[in-house]
Amino acid sequence: MGAMVYALAINYFLIPNRIGEGGVTGLTALGYYTLRIPPALTNFVLNGILILVGFKFLKRETVFYSLWAVLWISIFLRVPVFLPFHTSQTIIAAITGGTLMGISMGLIFRAKGTIAGSTILAKIVNRYLGIRNGSAMLFFDLTVAIPSGFVIGFQNMLLTVLELYISAVVLNKYLDAFGAKRSVLVLSKKNQAIGEALSDNLGQGVTMLKATGFYSQQDMDALFYVCSNRDWTAVMPIIMSVDPEALVVTDQIRSVRGFRLPDL
Repeated sequence: MGAMVYALAINYFLIPNRIGEGGVTGLTALGYYTLRIPPALTNFVLNGILILVGFKFLKRETVFYSLWAVLWISIFLRVPVFLPFHTSQTIIAAITGGTLMGISMGLIFRAKGTIAGSTILAKIVNRYLGIRNGSAMLFFDLTVAIPSGFVIGFQNMLLTVLELYISAVVLNKYLDAFGAKRSVLVLSKKNQAIGEALSDNLGQGVTMLKATGFYSQQDMDALFYVCSNRDWTAVMPIIMSVDPEALVVTDQIRSVRGFRLPDL
């Protein structure tokens, strides 16, 4: 699905309106505009090289899924375009293309893959420096998009930068909405009952931590709970129904590994 949406954005919105892109996709578009090289061919060859680089820095699973995504993107790029979106208001094509790009990359990222190109570099930066995927991609994409103005013109270069910014924002929002989790820390004398209520109602493991009050030096349990954004709306009512006086600290976290917490 991610590969299909990605190819749709390129074939139906970006190329028909001579809007560029960043990274390998930008080079693919430039190759088409100047030499009429088929985008599917350029996409597969250049991304194949970058995937080889990914072998050294990324998990084999990510590299495999990236290769799978690039293969399907190249296939979908070869599908004949029936109704390309031509418009004199090219900002519409830039906004729509950027939105579709962000959604497509979100789908692929959530499936543990990348579209290679600048996303390989973004994954590496995210893994080792903690910079958000969308923000890192925007930086690498701009290094290709800005010089492309010599081929597609200054106005279309500005539209390309706008499209890249929109795709980065949409990608970050998508990953925050569907990939992020919520963490809850509860201090209450009724933590045992709260933990049982959360587990019974939401079917999620709850962790009890040993805590000590600094001034009172009294020992008590602290409840730690991680849930999806979908379940988040039910968490606070459950806690308040057991103990309205409970101290609850919440935070949004971007990533969780080993999502089911052990019952300690």
